[in-house]
Amino acid sequence: MRALVFDKNGLENLKVMDVEKPQLDPHSVLIRVRAASVNPVDYATVVSIRNVTPIPHIPGAEFAGVVEAVGDHVKEVKPGDRVAVYSRLFDGSCDMCLAGQEMLCRKGGLIGIVSNGGYAEYAVVPAKNVFRVSDNIEWELAASLSIGALTAYHALRLASVSPGEVVVVVGASGNTGLFAVQLAKIMGAKVVAVTRKQWLREFGADEVVDLDNAYKAVERISGGSMADVVIDPQGTQTISKSIKLLGTNGRVVTFGALTGDELRISIREVFSKQLRIIGSTGGTRREMLDLVRMAEERKLRVKVWRSYDLDHGVDALKNLFSSERDGKIMILP
Repeated sequence: MRALVFDKNGLENLKVMDVEKPQLDPHSVLIRVRAASVNPVDYATVVSIRNVTPIPHIPGAEFAGVVEAVGDHVKEVKPGDRVAVYSRLFDGSCDMCLAGQEMLCRKGGLIGIVSNGGYAEYAVVPAKNVFRVSDNIEWELAASLSIGALTAYHALRLASVSPGEVVVVVGASGNTGLFAVQLAKIMGAKVVAVTRKQWLREFGADEVVDLDNAYKAVERISGGSMADVVIDPQGTQTISKSIKLLGTNGRVVTFGALTGDELRISIREVFSKQLRIIGSTGGTRREMLDLVRMAEERKLRVKVWRSYDLDHGVDALKNLFSSERDGKIMILP
């Protein structure tokens, strides 16, 4: 099969190669990949993460496709089923897994980092990681559920968003942001999208504003009480301003550090306004099931900027941080 492969860090080392089709074990599923997302974690996997395995390595953490074959013990799916892949590997036996928090598995990791991923014609994953999706879910959406949508959904649930609350999404046009906007709206919130992309109104944003003007917009839409929740995956360059947008009992949720991982805050502001700073990572399989059902009910959409084949996969990763990017980037093997 054809796949994007690297044997040491660096985009210059990512090449399209002919490699052996992965082999099934009794509890796994062979998938013909139809679409794979390009996320910051995939870029980092190729460029900077040192402990990927195996080497040579196929990246790609978020993907969907058609079941080609199943292991002898697999009963949940059959050849021909359309599936989305839950990106977190987990053992199912540690305290985190038994508490229903598979993304925090003590011995787990991310597909595409601790195992080969989906930037290939075929991929093998454990059967417990696949979710059947119906024909009315487009491949690009199916391949955006397990990181883009799931990360946003888990973060909003950790923040306990309630109907009528004001939710601010920083980086709203990004891979997680466009789902955070939609999901917050589904939860009944008033949504402020922090971005210059006006198309976020079509995805449920009540206000679209850049960060420099966000304070006044939040003040206006909240009647002066400010935001109940801010979702901020950006990091150092935005997080301090995000905290300033919060009102009393406000919650800021972070799950990324694209612009750095350091934070300077006023402790007095945190305790006097009774703020909460919440870290979030990934999401559970139960939440993944929720998202599949929402997608089947056509409550979720995805905006794709560009799609690339394997031969142009390096260009896909290079363009992830392009100022011209206007939606998601997909690889279609």
